[in-house]
Amino acid sequence: MGQMTLKERLQEDQKTALRGKNSLKLNTIRSLKSVIKYKEIEVHKELEDEDIVSLIVTQIKKNKEAAELFGKGNRPELQEKELQEVAFLSEYLPKQVPEEELRARIQQIIKETDAQDAKDLGRVMKSAIPEFKGKAESALIKSLALEYLTG
Repeated sequence: MGQMTLKERLQEDQKTALRGKNSLKLNTIRSLKSVIKYKEIEVHKELEDEDIVSLIVTQIKKNKEAAELFGKGNRPELQEKELQEVAFLSEYLPKQVPEEELRARIQQIIKETDAQDAKDLGRVMKSAIPEFKGKAESALIKSLALEYLTG
């Protein structure tokens, strides 16, 4: 049998979390499966792994924002919960691209798109984001691109 799809992996991990009485991981997986199901109903088709990766990236972003707010609101226990969920969700993302590799590719994209300065950021991002979807955070891509465009 080939590699498991993300949905199959989530199903297996849900069973493991249930057996292991890991309620936070179990709730995180259930929540993600719910988001996937809603999206499938919305688009009237079963989602592929790459679509699911996009949903996971969005969910991680939401959790990080919530963790930041809980940190500012002096709620360390809730901040920790959000960060643990980020860690669980990150396990389902493709392997992250090392920063050196990302830097080199962004420099290539800048040359390919003939980008000159910060106003050309859109062109660079349009090429970089689809290529690194789920493999690098958009914010990191943007900051590196700006570093080279304004440097």
